Amino acid sequence: MTFTLYPAIDLKDGACVRLLRGEMDAATVFNTDPGAQAAAFAQMGFTHLHVVDLNGAFAGTPVNRAAVASILKSTPAPVQLGGGIRTRDQIDAWLEAGIARVILGTVALREPELVKAAARELPGRIVVGIDAKEGRVAVEGWAETSDMRATELAKAFEGCGVAAIIATDISRDGLKTGVNVPFTAELAHAVTIPIIASGGVKSVDDIRALRASGAPIAGTILGRALYDGDIDAAEAVRAATA
Repeated sequence: MTFTLYPAIDLKDGACVRLLRGEMDAATVFNTDPGAQAAAFAQMGFTHLHVVDLNGAFAGTPVNRAAVASILKSTPAPVQLGGGIRTRDQIDAWLEAGIARVILGTVALREPELVKAAARELPGRIVVGIDAKEGRVAVEGWAETSDMRATELAKAFEGCGVAAIIATDISRDGLKTGVNVPFTAELAHAVTIPIIASGGVKSVDDIRALRASGAPIAGTILGRALYDGDIDAAEAVRAATA
């Protein structure tokens, strides 16, 4: 299985930021020019990009449209985007704007039939984001934790054309404590949908650990450790493709 790296651009008030455990008041600004950041990632050799509209995730509707537009203009990499996408009209609008895949999180729990219908009608364009805390699904920009197990939600989307599931352990997100390999592997073994790991990646060793887990993990998202320089881009790409 191909293992894909997705450097992350998290957008808050038009700037590239990283959060700690998903808390908006614990944001660090890394770049005020999202387009320039997207171009820099492409120059580093990354072939894909993961973008999150953090304001949108909390508002329940897309907010950082101008920043996303600047990213799309600045990189040839296919962009997957999440954050506040809750309706079919919003899905269609982002795809028409040039987004390669949209990520649906809260709506996947609240309105799974909407997600399944979109996945069937737009094969390869719909990604489900499962954000979990202690194995249970978190929603509304991680502000609430539901009673549903992450594996249970993942299984609900088998067979409808979902392109991938992004599995985030939010207790580790932004902390560089190491990716949760057992959690990611459990999901990867539970479904046939490709699983992308997210949350806590601190070094290239995490990439190697995910690939060595024996689970069919499809890739990982790189965040704070990449921005901080703890992950060398060239080494990461080598570890993902070796």
